[in-house]
Amino acid sequence: MVDGADAGRAAAAVARISDRGARVVAVTIALVWHLAIGLPAVLSAWSELAVPQVVLGGWLLVTAAGVTAGVRLLHDHPLPAAPMAGLLLAVDVVVFAAVGRVHLFSPANWVWGTLAWFFLVVLWGQRVRWLLALLVAHAAIAMSAVALYGATGAADLARSTMALYGTSSLPAAVFVGAVALSLLSRERAATVATTNAMVAEREAAEHARRERRERLALASAAASEVLTELAQGRADPADPEVQRRCVRAAGQLRRLIAESDDVPHPLLHELRAAADLAERNGLPIDLVTIGAPPPLPVQVRRSLTDPLIAVLAEAREWARMTVVAGPDEVVVSLVTPDRGGPEATGPPPEDGDAQVEQVHERDGEIRWTQTRWRR
Repeated sequence: MVDGADAGRAAAAVARISDRGARVVAVTIALVWHLAIGLPAVLSAWSELAVPQVVLGGWLLVTAAGVTAGVRLLHDHPLPAAPMAGLLLAVDVVVFAAVGRVHLFSPANWVWGTLAWFFLVVLWGQRVRWLLALLVAHAAIAMSAVALYGATGAADLARSTMALYGTSSLPAAVFVGAVALSLLSRERAATVATTNAMVAEREAAEHARRERRERLALASAAASEVLTELAQGRADPADPEVQRRCVRAAGQLRRLIAESDDVPHPLLHELRAAADLAERNGLPIDLVTIGAPPPLPVQVRRSLTDPLIAVLAEAREWARMTVVAGPDEVVVSLVTPDRGGPEATGPPPEDGDAQVEQVHERDGEIRWTQTRWRR
């Protein structure tokens, strides 16, 4: 099944990277414009402003708010958008009142050109309508100031309109473009991530099917060999070695069948299948489990179970299997009576078996076999 959560995380990461570039641009434009155009204009017109200290104080206050908002924005920290927007509007009113009639339309009235970019910064990530609402409020303040100063002539109204249009249209376009770009990036990244996940899932399924077919062929060959010898009379069913080979082949086939079952803990399911088969053959077996195994690849599960299945094929009288599992380690132990003879160690190791340790010990009375996986 395609992991939708992974696809969503990948899409969010791509959208975040794309959005970060636009944030840097917005913060840079706001601060550079404020510093390079607004401040020199205020200082050069200092003696002609109605209350220059208030105009400069508003400039400093907006600078501090812009730097704070920019730093938080670039570090993905949430912004207190509503209080900062209120602060900017308050500065807007105060500066218009303090700048005086003479410099109502001059660069010294820096709120004309700069404030819209700070609206953009403090509202980044919010809905477009909030920016439009702030721009409307800014226009209302500006037009009210124009009216109160008596600048109601055609030329003054035209200048006011052009100033509002020129200083608000570009920030609004950047804001809308950034939102659209972020949405498009997210959608395209999600599509690509989903496609890649489907391709990986298909390749993994094909690999598992091919590997399972090879394992089934190996187990079938072992069973076919002993069955052929029995059918041709070259093997004696009463021979303990023949019986051991039959039990071992049956155990491998049973585990291969159990591998494909969709169960919460495949390792425990496969070990129970091997224990059930041993019990059907008359071997009393205790299976004790402590803890829940983590999800393990099929190859690791095979390395954990195959040596025990081989020992179970030779076991007589009784057996006790213990599984101790944790998030980073799984230990499977089997204790059976020691009946002598060579060690049964299961099929030859495969690639990846280095993750699983095998220990075989015997003292003439019991045989102890242990497999251990560590993360």
